[in-house]
Amino acid sequence: MRRGIYIVANDKVGENAIALLNSIRFYDPDTEVFLIPFNDEHQTVFAELQKRHNVQLFPDLDFLNQFTDTIANIFDRDFLALPNKMRKLVAWSGPLDEFLYIDTDIIVFEKIANVMDHLAEAEFLCCDFHFKGRGLNDVFSSLVKEQGLFSDEQLQDVFNSGFWASKKSALPLERMVELLRECAAHREYFDFSRQTTDQPIMNYLVLRSMPRRVNLVKLRANEPGSWAGSPNFQEKDHILYDRGTPLRYLHWAGTPMKAGSPYRELWEHYRYLHEPRPVQPESPDPIPNSWQELTRKVTRKIKSAFQ
Repeated sequence: MRRGIYIVANDKVGENAIALLNSIRFYDPDTEVFLIPFNDEHQTVFAELQKRHNVQLFPDLDFLNQFTDTIANIFDRDFLALPNKMRKLVAWSGPLDEFLYIDTDIIVFEKIANVMDHLAEAEFLCCDFHFKGRGLNDVFSSLVKEQGLFSDEQLQDVFNSGFWASKKSALPLERMVELLRECAAHREYFDFSRQTTDQPIMNYLVLRSMPRRVNLVKLRANEPGSWAGSPNFQEKDHILYDRGTPLRYLHWAGTPMKAGSPYRELWEHYRYLHEPRPVQPESPDPIPNSWQELTRKVTRKIKSAFQ
């Protein structure tokens, strides 16, 4: 059995991809990692990840392009403007028998491939609190409950599509295409209000086709969080802790990733794990606007009048 990790990236997210792979390889030098190109502009990031961490390119780019064309033919452009955002779905048609998918706005704090051990009892695995926090938001509209499409129990298994694992055998391509056509026929089922393109559709595919699912946060009472928008994590030795329990990973989903953003220093630690950090230029003094300058002039005149 072949087991490994998939990521989707292009040159635009190259810095994030390097940070992610640096963190993966720090805890796990051996697990196979494949890059699924988001588009044709992936040569730079792939060359860098291959050199640094022996990342492999998804082996059938012709199939990847055909799959993207199939998605484009299934969905109207006003429904799915960027078919490439669905490319992570080719993980079910790739070379790995069991696989973990990770978005590039994530860093990990353990040998993360070990979560796939739980696939011995399941066809699909996730690890997040979406069902408690966002609920059906960013996934389904209320119609899925009103029309009885999914049970309340099933809807407790909604998940964030940035971190999940499955088996190649769990979703054959023919069945996937059939379910995608169902999605395309029922846009009203989904909540796209925050542009979560792939997440609603992925949830539909999984809930409709994989009855054996596991969410790791439900398996133990002290399972830590993972969202970078949470301010309560504590850092020690470049690992985050949630009430004393180390996080498995940190996900910036919907949270800015730039200077001053949550946990930015930690991200920079993993990004520049094997190289010097670039020297940040000093910020120039701000140029005062006309109102500020006028206020200063008036203040100086008032002071001089009383001296």
